[in-house]
Amino acid sequence: MSIKTKKNSHNGIDPEDVLNPDIDQELAVSIKNLVKIFDDDIIAVDNLSLDVKRGEVFGLLGANGAGKTTTIQILSGILKPTSGTAFIGGYDVTKNLEQVKELIGVCPQEAAVFKFLSAKENVEFFGNLHKMPKEELEERAKELIEKMGLTKAMDRRVKGFSGGMTRSLNLIIALINSPEIAYLDEPTVGQDARARRSTWEFLKTLKNQDKTVILTTHYIEEAEKLSDRVGILDYGKLIALGTPKELMEKYDSESLEQVFLKITGRKYEAM
Repeated sequence: MSIKTKKNSHNGIDPEDVLNPDIDQELAVSIKNLVKIFDDDIIAVDNLSLDVKRGEVFGLLGANGAGKTTTIQILSGILKPTSGTAFIGGYDVTKNLEQVKELIGVCPQEAAVFKFLSAKENVEFFGNLHKMPKEELEERAKELIEKMGLTKAMDRRVKGFSGGMTRSLNLIIALINSPEIAYLDEPTVGQDARARRSTWEFLKTLKNQDKTVILTTHYIEEAEKLSDRVGILDYGKLIALGTPKELMEKYDSESLEQVFLKITGRKYEAM
């Protein structure tokens, strides 16, 4: 079953006309030989090839500077790759960005919210950017705010929010349009234990809805609990790929964190 999307009402292009027929439509994301080199000759992504299946929760792990956020930014269309290709739902992210944007939701590492607005106003603002019908937006906003535990704070200005509350709001904004594919870059940073658990439970519901999630996190146990498969990056290279169980068996480890420590060594201490 392939990812289905609506006809692009902004430019009249039928998405079927730009889908790459050579890309398996069962794949949500298909990356081939992706390279990103910055002007100072830093190789952030080094010949990365990776497929993420539709409906999969995929954990992308690595120490600081491993290339996780750069990869997410390329898949979002924020950065252009130096070379290689990335297809999102069958669309080339560098050539068909409008179609890609209709499929994805992005929760960036740095919270993208307006602090002078209330939580409700922030959600409504971003929902309107997606041109969501008013009733659908109101219903979706109420549902997400309740699930993320922000109901009592929905009318408060965000400038008074804790870091964890801001992260929860950022996640709501990323998912307000019910995207087929969600990129969540460190979504639980700053959350207390209760909020993290709520976020975990919420992410599990996305899988039940056949949504695809690419999750970057420094909480290795989080990736172990939530991910169907994980990929571990080191200096922009993919050095391990598989289910948490497969990787634990391969590296004779009792946890995914032990696997991470074994194959990345001292880099973990620098995080």
